[in-house]
Amino acid sequence: MKITICGSIAFFENMLAVKKQLEERGHEVNIPPAHIADESGMMIPVLEYYRLRKADHPADWIWERKREAMKNYFEKIVWAEAILVLNYEKKGVPGYVGANTLLEMGLAMYLDKPIYLLHPIPEMDSKEELLGMKPIILNGVISSLCV
Repeated sequence: MKITICGSIAFFENMLAVKKQLEERGHEVNIPPAHIADESGMMIPVLEYYRLRKADHPADWIWERKREAMKNYFEKIVWAEAILVLNYEKKGVPGYVGANTLLEMGLAMYLDKPIYLLHPIPEMDSKEELLGMKPIILNGVISSLCV
């Protein structure tokens, strides 16, 4: 199966590990790029970009890259047969799903693609929207992902 992994870029290392695990099971997997071009075109690690984005006063180029990344990721969701959302704890919220990931899930839902959620739906303002997307909850067990 072709799978696009979604979730906070803060979980990038987890994405790499899950990608490897899924590929070992014969799946084709897309994740965010490991590097992003900075304002001078120099490639920087995606986690450095994330750190810069979270700074007090991020530069304008940060938002240009964010827009590009969002549009490019939508293409990865179109390509996929399903998405897997890695919703680990973040900001003190177990199963956290951020706004960007919610957008990606919404696109997958619109395209009638299965949405797998690694952990249960979190207690967040968007809980009703998440419930309405009817994700398949894996309860932390990647190996239970199936078509």
